[in-house]
Amino acid sequence: MPEYPDVVVYVEHLRRRLIGHVLEKIRLGSPFVVRSADPPLRHAEGKRVLAVSRLGKRIILELEGDLFLVFHLMIAGRLHWVERGKKVPGWRGLAAFDFDDGTLSLTEASSKKRASLHLVRGRDQVSAFDRGGLEVVDADASSFRATLSRENHTLKRALTDPRLFSGIGNAYSDEILHRAKLSPVKLTAQLTSEEQQRLYLATRETLLDWAERLRREAGEDFPEHVTAFRKEMAVHGKFRQPCPVCGASVQRIVHAENETNYCPRCQTGGRLLADRSLSKLLKDDWPRTIEELEERANRPRATAP
Repeated sequence: MPEYPDVVVYVEHLRRRLIGHVLEKIRLGSPFVVRSADPPLRHAEGKRVLAVSRLGKRIILELEGDLFLVFHLMIAGRLHWVERGKKVPGWRGLAAFDFDDGTLSLTEASSKKRASLHLVRGRDQVSAFDRGGLEVVDADASSFRATLSRENHTLKRALTDPRLFSGIGNAYSDEILHRAKLSPVKLTAQLTSEEQQRLYLATRETLLDWAERLRREAGEDFPEHVTAFRKEMAVHGKFRQPCPVCGASVQRIVHAENETNYCPRCQTGGRLLADRSLSKLLKDDWPRTIEELEERANRPRATAP
């Protein structure tokens, strides 16, 4: 799912291309992407773009007539800037927005079609999409600590809760916790003041560093390689690969559709976190520490007689 760094760079490129231009026509590839009925989507046609902004993981196009297009890309939704009038692509294409100098294309590489588009009238309707999460890059340490202390959750859950923190999802929460050297399952109520400060700094630095990295990667071109899995990441998507800090094998735990990646040496004091399904299956055979895991990996395999 595009998170703060990806969405920020999307917004910056959309501002350059869209502000001051008229949305001439909207072409739908899938009617199910539209999640609002009043005002009708056609009312956005012929309106000039006044501003482009971010609200959490959503992208907002402000149009003339107090109208707002609200995009939520969810997991597999992506934006593309293509030649004007280009055909909506196959099964991935959700919608195309034609301007005088190009077309903004919305696609989704998933059969579940979770991405959404709303057209609303008035800023009060836009505010209904605000989950209330803190914008960490704009917040001071005391505001961060107060938000973190509101509810007692695991750090992974707290960072990815949009009611607590804005714009952070599965990928960058892994990177934040690795930078902070904190376990994803440690409870927020158990953090010391020093650990809270470490997490605050790691959150800001991770989001800002990655936003800048993605800016440099895109350059003047519209960002076309938005992904949750990047080779430069320390732990996210790096299961069984070496931690870039200590060389230990990156581990994972899976809950529902979400995977958490972590370094057991840097983050959990060498302890392996129990994956609910796998540890239950293996029971006593589940390794408890990184040393046990490495010892088993180095055992010679039995050969058939």
